[in-house]
Amino acid sequence: MKIMFICSGNICRSAMAHWMLKKKIEEKRRENKIEVYSSGTSAFTGDIPTEEAIEVMKEYEIDLTKHRATNMIESNIKEMDLILCATSIHKMQVVSRYPELKEKTFTIKEYVKYNEEGHDPININDPWGYSIVTYRYCAAEIEKCLEILIKELEKTK
Repeated sequence: MKIMFICSGNICRSAMAHWMLKKKIEEKRRENKIEVYSSGTSAFTGDIPTEEAIEVMKEYEIDLTKHRATNMIESNIKEMDLILCATSIHKMQVVSRYPELKEKTFTIKEYVKYNEEGHDPININDPWGYSIVTYRYCAAEIEKCLEILIKELEKTK
């Protein structure tokens, strides 16, 4: 299975989700092959993650310095089995550009049926330009979604 995370610049949310899921899959030593990718709807290919994203991922024992942004148009998005977007706007941008991927494209929270009181039920808000505290909040929200996603993936083993 090939999964791609999408946000705007591919330097915060989708990058964190990409490497967090990759680490979780490796830790679980899953038998079936899951490939994880990420890209951004308006990313500058080759761009590096924000300092805050790198710092927060260190707290999860993830080295985000190796990540480089990929623009969605320059990615392998058409090969994906599942496309998980940070927001409904990203989802609309993906489907608008690639209508044939409509059935495979969701927001992350929509796909995992995220339902935590006091949280947006659809979107993972962009931490770009905010403090490290906002990045931590964002990463924690992504991690909760990924825990649910992994349970769903294990059911389809």
